[in-house]
Amino acid sequence: MSVLPPTFRALTLAGAIRAAAGREPGKIAVIEGTRRHSFAELSQRIDALRDAAITRLGVAQGDNVAIIARNCMEFIEVVAALPDAGAAVATVNPRLAPAEIAATVADAGAQLAFVDAGSMAAARAATMPGVRLIEIGAEYEALIADPGVPAALPDIAEWDAWTIPYTSGTTGKPKGVVLSHRARMVLGMICASEFGCFGADDRFLAMTPMNHGGGLGFPVSILSLGGSIEILDRFDPEVTLERLKFGGITGLFMVPTHFQMIFALPEAVLAKYRHPPIRAILANAAPLPQALKPQILDYFGNNVLNELYAATETGLVCNLRPEHQLAKASCVGTTFAHVMAEVRRADGSICAADEVGELWARSPVLFNGYWNRPDETAKAVKDGWVSVGDMARRDADGFLYIVDRLKDMVISGGVNIYPREIEEVLFQHPAIADVAVIGVPDPVWGERLKAFAVLREPLDASAMAAFCAGRIAAYKIPREIEAVAALPRNANGKVLKTLLRAAPG
Repeated sequence: MSVLPPTFRALTLAGAIRAAAGREPGKIAVIEGTRRHSFAELSQRIDALRDAAITRLGVAQGDNVAIIARNCMEFIEVVAALPDAGAAVATVNPRLAPAEIAATVADAGAQLAFVDAGSMAAARAATMPGVRLIEIGAEYEALIADPGVPAALPDIAEWDAWTIPYTSGTTGKPKGVVLSHRARMVLGMICASEFGCFGADDRFLAMTPMNHGGGLGFPVSILSLGGSIEILDRFDPEVTLERLKFGGITGLFMVPTHFQMIFALPEAVLAKYRHPPIRAILANAAPLPQALKPQILDYFGNNVLNELYAATETGLVCNLRPEHQLAKASCVGTTFAHVMAEVRRADGSICAADEVGELWARSPVLFNGYWNRPDETAKAVKDGWVSVGDMARRDADGFLYIVDRLKDMVISGGVNIYPREIEEVLFQHPAIADVAVIGVPDPVWGERLKAFAVLREPLDASAMAAFCAGRIAAYKIPREIEAVAALPRNANGKVLKTLLRAAPG
């Protein structure tokens, strides 16, 4: 076993924030409404919370704790301080039902949970015997004000668990994804090499839920590099546009639903905030319909949109840069620095150009594995490469295209059909505002295709089929359409196709 050199210093979020405080102590690090914390103040609060966790709350190295909260300053403090005390933080979606909260906290094995005031009723309603709840507010501030002095601080290895976000559960029961300190600190450096909004002079708008991977990963990345963040506790389309236009924001992370909600605003509102002075938009979490891209480029500018392919387990894999958004349709670009990707056949061999296979990635930003699920980890990790079950192809230029989720693939009459391709066509129909295609049981074909659509005007199956004719092969055209008020989505904008498949009829 190799021995670490005496100059080795582990990469951690708390350490990075202390370094930023040493460089520019008075610089504003975090903004939330009227609240401001400089890097010096943020660093001091993190140290105090770490000490209080050890001395007052009995947190020991190797423990797991939880946070059940909407976006707030304290979220950043908890995920910096508790791992610095040796405890990984399970980031629990505060919008879950009490029973779901209880199941997630129990799965993580957390005996301590930090909870914001708005989530406390749900946390108290959850049956969580032996779990101590610390309310973010007066109780939390009292801990920081009188933290005590630990007899010793734990030795933190950068490959230790930092946080445990839970997968969105679009195809099954959510799993805890163990992320290391190192994976997320290196992710920030890769972001700085790729995007123009992760420097010390940048300000990132953090408005996607921090309990999810990118919602937390991108804001802590810019803080680790000395940039600042402004936190919104929820997405409001007009508030977001106002902050982009007038708030000094240089970058943000958005999901497709955000764009759709923005462009649903009245034209008079949109006109006020057109062409905000931002450097980069990072689009991820769900496929960005190609039909929406010209509108995005026209409104935000043709040099800011990046469409990433990433997953909580893989971290960053590839990015379609602004200059390729229209030239490479339905594409997710080329790999990031330090990242390798392969498209493989079922036997593990490498696919030829434009051949569909399973996408595997290898990089320094991969997850450690699934929490307490060795069998699931073994399925996702092969010889240091990770797959989350996405089907892809790579063109002759080296650009990657996500074809669909392996679990969403439909087999009809023995033919593999990828619904995402069909959805891209249906998004072009003027009557369709949002759409998802699934396979439903069929006594003859095994499965047949059905579309669920949010409609701007009435559309029947025959008119839908006529629109698709000539655009996709006949066997790919759905023969059924069901109008819905909204597609079921998780907080990150991913369609929950399991719920569509379970729908009656």
